Parts: sequence; C-alpha cells; structure tokens
Amino acid sequence: MAKLTREDFISALKEMSILEIKELVDAMKEEFGVDPSAVAVAAAPAAAVEEGPSKVNVVLTAAGANKIAVIKIVRDLTGLGLKEAKDIADNGGNVKEGVDKEEAEKIKAQFEEAGATVELK
Repeated sequence: MAKLTREDFISALKEMSILEIKELVDAMKEEFGVDPSAVAVAAAPAAAVEEGPSKVNVVLTAAGANKIAVIKIVRDLTGLGLKEAKDIADNGGNVKEGVDKEEAEKIKAQFEEAGATVELK
C-alpha cells in the first residue's frame, strides 16, 4: 500500500462530513489507543478561517493609464452603457457583486493586465 502524504490526508479530511471524521477518530482511538480528537478539533476552525468568504465583490479602485481598456472591460462584464462604465472607471466602485472567488480572481487579472487597480472585498 502506498504511503499517504500529509497533503493527501488533509485533502481527504476536507471532503469528509463531520460524522465520517468522528468515525475516523473513533477508529484511530481503537487502533492506536490515542485520542486524536483534540488535534482534529483544533485544526477544523483554522481551516474554516483560511477559506474566507466564498462570494466577494470586485471593486475598481483606480483605472490606471489605459482607461479606455478598463472601460471596455467594465462594459463587457456588466453590460453597462458607455457613460456608466466611464463613471466607474473615473470614480471607482463595484464592478461585480457576489461572485465566486475563482471568477473574481479572473476578473481582477483582466483589470490588472489593463493597468487598473482592483480589490476583492
């Protein structure tokens, strides 16, 4: 049997339900005579904190030197008219609200390629 790496074990734990983890802890107590629950309980809240919110807002803070490209990106993402997109590029503001972190990172990369400054909140 191949040795399970620490990363593989943690990844497997993240996919388990609370009941499955409890059963695993009970099996470890029985097999090894140790109580790993103190360690498992302490690690669970830390993992939850690291993930952060699953939905974020993409906020344009500065358009940078290439404002026309930024306006085009705002229009493509939001469907806004030229005037509204220009207002966001000039003054900053929310471009997208309540998007997944992964999508927000892609949007942020688009803006940064155009020279804009974007925050994820």
